[in-house]
Amino acid sequence: MYNYKCSCCGEVFDQMPLCFGSEFPAYYFTIPPEEREQRVEYGGSWCYIDEEHFFHRGRLTIPIIDYHEDLVFNVWTTISEDNFCLRMDLWEDPNRVNQEPYFGWMQTNVPTYGETLSLKSMAIEQGLDLIPEIKMIEENHPLTIDQENGITLEKAISIVDEIMKIQHGKT
Repeated sequence: MYNYKCSCCGEVFDQMPLCFGSEFPAYYFTIPPEEREQRVEYGGSWCYIDEEHFFHRGRLTIPIIDYHEDLVFNVWTTISEDNFCLRMDLWEDPNRVNQEPYFGWMQTNVPTYGETLSLKSMAIEQGLDLIPEIKMIEENHPLTIDQENGITLEKAISIVDEIMKIQHGKT
């Protein structure tokens, strides 16, 4: 077990926080707050806006090569309307893991990785009641490289430190 001390506020955690995410896709925030109730349908792991922009949440995992856990980001990607409907139909189907991956464009900015909106990704279905695994396929982007190769614990700590600063409004 690794105790983590927040470099921003000094709080000590029993274990390093390794899971972060966004509650909504980035496109959601382009909708004026007073219009969201009429224009947005939201179900926790899925969202569509104006019945023409479809999104789903998935887990983007970055292996930490010298640690027993991975760094995880719950992210949003676009999904075609056809694939959105298929995914909704298959949500309770135990065979959905055999579904072909869904192409999408990232709809979450992943801290410390620069601009990540609109990067190419694939969503791979997991078992029942699990959100898809997101695999980055954008060539030569640092996020894709780190997901494919893994990162050191030292780099993970650096990323977590930056995220904690953002969460505490220190950047």
